Amino acid sequence: MAATNGHTRTLKPGVWAPIPTFYDDEENLDLDTFRKHVVKLAKVGMQPVICGSMGEGFHLSDDERFTLFKETRKALDEAGLHDTVFIAGTGGNSTRQTIRVSKLAAEAGADIAIVIPPGYYAGALPKPALKQFFLDVQEASPIPVMIYNFPGAAGGIDMDSDLINSIALEGSNICGVKLTCGAVGKLTRITGKTSIFENGEKEKDSSNSKSFSTKYPRKNKNLAPEFLTLGGFADFMAPAIIGGKGNGAIMGLGNIYPRSLVKLFELCEKIVNSTEPSSEDLKKALNLQDLVSEADASFTRGGIAGTKYFLQKNNGHPNRRMRRPILDFTDEAGNSLEKEDGVTGLLAYEKALEKESQ
Repeated sequence: MAATNGHTRTLKPGVWAPIPTFYDDEENLDLDTFRKHVVKLAKVGMQPVICGSMGEGFHLSDDERFTLFKETRKALDEAGLHDTVFIAGTGGNSTRQTIRVSKLAAEAGADIAIVIPPGYYAGALPKPALKQFFLDVQEASPIPVMIYNFPGAAGGIDMDSDLINSIALEGSNICGVKLTCGAVGKLTRITGKTSIFENGEKEKDSSNSKSFSTKYPRKNKNLAPEFLTLGGFADFMAPAIIGGKGNGAIMGLGNIYPRSLVKLFELCEKIVNSTEPSSEDLKKALNLQDLVSEADASFTRGGIAGTKYFLQKNNGHPNRRMRRPILDFTDEAGNSLEKEDGVTGLLAYEKALEKESQ
């Protein structure tokens, strides 16, 4: 359990947005915009992931990451958001660097470290090497470690469910996994081995998968009492939670439509936790998922640069600058993005939710 000023935090099912790293024209950190964006999202229930793929973590120095971690906790605390759990991207291209950044994250007030496989030498990393990497990192990390499976950002490394489950079983400081591979089947195989009942009761049958937390208790039971399986895209959140027993998601789309995604998560959780889920709630969840999936497709094509463009154009951010070699989004591409049906459809829903909250 992480603590700040007497407040405690616990990793629970939910939704997170991987926060972009904002720059000025010279690619220096724009901390003012960063802090405001983190707080704005957190106030509506969208928790932050700092220095992940959306945050250009691998374009940042370790010192810059440390600065962003510190500023995140400071901004949340100053806004009275002491209970907001924030996840820090600490992956590096060596075990040694990853451990160092994980320790920096803990020092700065991060609750959880999220770690991607080191993809530069992907061809030299068979399953035993990947397993040892995560076991070494979680053993040395002062805070719980979440596995980040994203083949597109890890040299094509795609960890299968057997490997992820074996790491979870042997690594008591492993607290979950983010699946940006989009494989719902993999998600169900992982939750089948690692989940517990929502009310905390464990299966009496020791052969049942839901005895995982009894047989393999987590190292930090207060901060991370259970193993969470999170999706990495918004377009399969409802299927993952309702059909696959998933625990939420970390989604770039959360930067644009935080209220809509919090609403979708809440609808899905209500359905899963109800003994007699209503057909009306299911209809609402599926209809909203349709809107979300269309918008997610649009912003996936736009990438980080498209997200920064949209935030500058619609949220008053002063700059859309990327850190080279990634190029900034052009006005032409941005105008096209803004006109896509998925973008406008979910934006109308987001604005309606914002109006309701006022």
